[in-house]
Amino acid sequence: MIALLIAGGFSLLYSLLLTPLFVRGFNRLRWGQPIRVDGPKEHEVKRGTPTMGGIIFLSGSVIAYFVGKLVMGEQPTPTAMLVILMAVGAGLVGFIDDFMKTRMQQSAGLSGWAKIGGQVVIAVSFALLGLRFANDAGVTPISTRISMFRDLPFDFMTFGPYLGIGLIVIWVMVIVTATTNAVNVTDGLDGLASGAAIFAFGAYLIIGFWQTAQNCATTAYETGCYVTRDPMDLAVIAAAFLGGVAGFLWWNTNPAQVFMGDTGSMAIGGAIAALAILSRTEILLVLIGGLFLIETGSVIVQRIYFKVTRGKRIFLMSPIHHHFELKGWAEVTVVVRFWIVAALFVIAGVGMFYAEWLLKQ
Repeated sequence: MIALLIAGGFSLLYSLLLTPLFVRGFNRLRWGQPIRVDGPKEHEVKRGTPTMGGIIFLSGSVIAYFVGKLVMGEQPTPTAMLVILMAVGAGLVGFIDDFMKTRMQQSAGLSGWAKIGGQVVIAVSFALLGLRFANDAGVTPISTRISMFRDLPFDFMTFGPYLGIGLIVIWVMVIVTATTNAVNVTDGLDGLASGAAIFAFGAYLIIGFWQTAQNCATTAYETGCYVTRDPMDLAVIAAAFLGGVAGFLWWNTNPAQVFMGDTGSMAIGGAIAALAILSRTEILLVLIGGLFLIETGSVIVQRIYFKVTRGKRIFLMSPIHHHFELKGWAEVTVVVRFWIVAALFVIAGVGMFYAEWLLKQ
């Protein structure tokens, strides 16, 4: 519990106090944000704003986790290290994309397939490592089952060891690529993705803490307990990311003094995907990341409708936050209202998680 508070507090102060120093460094390196030529004209004033701010809260969150463990004299767990691997790996793919954009000063960096290729490599590594490192009870960080509030009866290993592992890897790849790209799509307005991510990390902090209290390895109650490896460490790393992103939001809110870039949005997506998989709440991610799903869905629907109708559009512009901007909503209005939507989805998700536990009693 104390490690959780230390990690959250340290990462918050790290991002809050050190962001101005990072911003000066980004300006010297000329890491300025290019703007989409087809985007809202109001965004032209943002051209040149320092980007790659994801480096700030990603580094702060990772350092904060180790500080919390060091202060408490505890060893880092494989489960938390997997979250870090996923977040740093996805963030690295985003960094390469950001660097190419700032170097060429255009809104296109890595191709879509190149991004997905990088995400797949990280996801496969994450999946294969997650099936190792069993604890004394034989519980590995990644389950061989599909999960919602906990593991469901369907087990991939019923198809045999080789095909089963292959299906698990594919399942993880789908979750990781979908989540990282969904957060990336959402990151289009000042503070939108960072604010929504805070709610998501808060949800996994609560889930990890509750799973610790009701873990099958420690609780006397067998009915409704959770089989999760290192749930408290999942709460600690979630707290570290929550604090880091919250401190960053102080500087990222409108008018943003720094953007997180693909470095940040993909790191956030990777961390959220990892937390969902390792806490065995994969399907519940649809609710906890509800806003991210809506944003991505708006892009998919727009493209399909455009092709089917040969040029017609449902939205004035996708992702959907730009649609409301073009309808005359102020940027701050769009962001705050979308934050409310994100919070409602998270409340629904955590509420259903708790309700399922009550039904098990």
